[in-house]
Amino acid sequence: MTKKIGLFLGSRPSGGEFQYNLSMIDAVAALPPDQYSVRAIYTSKMWVKHLAACNLPSRFVPNGFWSRASSLLWTRIGLPLGLWRMMSPKLFSLASALLHEKCDLWIFPHPTARSFQIPVASLVSIHDLMHRYERRFPESASRWEYYNREINLPNICKWSQGVLVDSEVGRQHVAESYNLAINRIHVLPYIPPRYVLKAETPPDFDARYNLPAKFIFYPAQFWEHKNHKKLIEAVSILKSELPDLKLVLTGSPKNAYEKVVEMIRGLKLTDDVVILGYVPDDDMPEFYRRARALVMPTYYGPTNIPPLEAFSLGCPVAISSVYAMPEQAGGAALLFDPESVEEIADCIKRLWVDDALCTLLAEQGKRRAQSWGQKQFNERLHSIVEQVIQ
Repeated sequence: MTKKIGLFLGSRPSGGEFQYNLSMIDAVAALPPDQYSVRAIYTSKMWVKHLAACNLPSRFVPNGFWSRASSLLWTRIGLPLGLWRMMSPKLFSLASALLHEKCDLWIFPHPTARSFQIPVASLVSIHDLMHRYERRFPESASRWEYYNREINLPNICKWSQGVLVDSEVGRQHVAESYNLAINRIHVLPYIPPRYVLKAETPPDFDARYNLPAKFIFYPAQFWEHKNHKKLIEAVSILKSELPDLKLVLTGSPKNAYEKVVEMIRGLKLTDDVVILGYVPDDDMPEFYRRARALVMPTYYGPTNIPPLEAFSLGCPVAISSVYAMPEQAGGAALLFDPESVEEIADCIKRLWVDDALCTLLAEQGKRRAQSWGQKQFNERLHSIVEQVIQ
């Protein structure tokens, strides 16, 4: 007897979450048709073309302002969730739509409150718990952010049939934070997004970006946890020894952007650090192909997407040695302590001057990418779905 699997897409397509959802759409569509029938419900019509590309049967159901507002209020007041789960199908179209499908399991690629406010069997992704493990940064220290996540995430762990995480470290974080049994937490590592597969150089790329002939690359929004400060300090201490050293940064001019720009000016690095602002996904592969290396000194994990993009495109990688980043790299990257300017500088220097090292890291990265891609992601999700349903 075939089982019915549902995929709930409750957000607008944007950012890293969008790329993860695309991977999940592919994986759900690839479930063996003799074992599973699949269905998607989406709340933004921007998903239509992506679902159609995978021939995934789907249905649009609007989120509904009053259902969102009332469920939020109910949860914030602390009223019994069991009662809300009983009431919601009678009151709100989204809840009744999910129940109407009679799915054996609904997959939620984002840790949404919908996964526990609607009485369906669920498998829910929890991408990170940095609001608990990195409270030192302003983006983690927000009381509202912490409060909101600490209402949703414990309830996800309580009501779901299983939780998806990116790594063994992520698995341990969820287990120790919310007292969830290890056998209910399933590791499904990230894969690089689809756009890295584009081989052609985008039109007018050189005219639009005018990149240095040789450069270190770091694509990241200017959040404080991204640690641009120590990366720029490392470039500064290397300039006398490596006068041709160039660093290229991408990311929208917001958050701590002005602090970064001020620091670059103060260290007299305006000719050595190039900030290009927002770069569309379609252009990003060419940056990796041209970069000498990706250097990523972030404090947040457990894992991140840029190293996977770099591996796929043969770009050497140096990353922070915290959380699950060594696990993600699998020996295919240089590692450094993100607190140490000296260690970051040492990695940059080695990458800048050692052609043989860069060739070796590029080859190791490609092998790493080939060992874990969409095919393996699909197979792993199939295995997890089987375990959860059983």
